[in-house]
Amino acid sequence: MRAVIDTSVLVSGLIRPQGPPGAVMRALRDGKFTAIYSHETLIEFVEVLGRDFIRSKYQVQAEDISALVSLIRLRGEAVAPTQKVSDCRDPKDNKFLEAALAGEVDYIVSGDDDLLSMNPYQDIPVLSPLDFLKVL
Repeated sequence: MRAVIDTSVLVSGLIRPQGPPGAVMRALRDGKFTAIYSHETLIEFVEVLGRDFIRSKYQVQAEDISALVSLIRLRGEAVAPTQKVSDCRDPKDNKFLEAALAGEVDYIVSGDDDLLSMNPYQDIPVLSPLDFLKVL
């Protein structure tokens, strides 16, 4: 199974591992699906987790960010989107749609209403972490 996991799920999974986003991260660690990512989505993960507010409020350390990137690279597959899209009402989220199309994913997993409201996107289900766990 192939899925794009958006930044909100990754950040939530790291700072609150006991909830559904954390369970998605454990499923990735256990090899239950392949995380499809692009250079742009990986940069966003690192930038968001590296924000001073996030690092100080949730005690996110550089090692935590490095471990997450390593997990994504180990259990994921990088894609280089060639098709630009502008379908999401939040233009910053188009990068996840582009990665999903390039990676021919089965699911997009998001906690972001801008993406969830698009379900399905070009026949790709857009699921919350909880709904994705039910599919797994």
